[in-house]
Amino acid sequence: MRHGKKFNHLGRQTAHRKAMLANMACSLIEHKRINTTVAKAKALKQFVEPMITKSKTDTTHNRRIVMAKLRQKDVVAELFRDVAPKIGDRPGGYTRIIKLGNRLGDNADMAMIELVDYNELYNAGKAEKKTTRRSRRGGSKPAVTPPVETEASNEEE
Repeated sequence: MRHGKKFNHLGRQTAHRKAMLANMACSLIEHKRINTTVAKAKALKQFVEPMITKSKTDTTHNRRIVMAKLRQKDVVAELFRDVAPKIGDRPGGYTRIIKLGNRLGDNADMAMIELVDYNELYNAGKAEKKTTRRSRRGGSKPAVTPPVETEASNEEE
């Protein structure tokens, strides 16, 4: 029986699956976004997000834990040096999966997985939304009315 075994095996043996996820995680950290199948993207999300959480506190112990999973020294250094400070205030959800359609060769569902804070298109919209917040009291109306009154008084003269 397979009670409590809920992760996707992706049709691979354990060592092959771990090596594949480590390579995909290294590519994701290095390039900030990669294209893959939806199933691999979901498995990669579960694999890489705990390591990004570990990278938020830069200790020797956390570096060794992440190094044991990723197996590439330069990628671990980039994760702790560049990625972790950029996502330091985010409480989770460091990756985003965007479905792209089906692959031509075998009709597999494809997806793009990316690090959330590195997409300029989505982050630009959020920055504008914060700056254009309006008050519910209508505080901007008195600022608009005085110039209108001065123009009306100039026309009467």
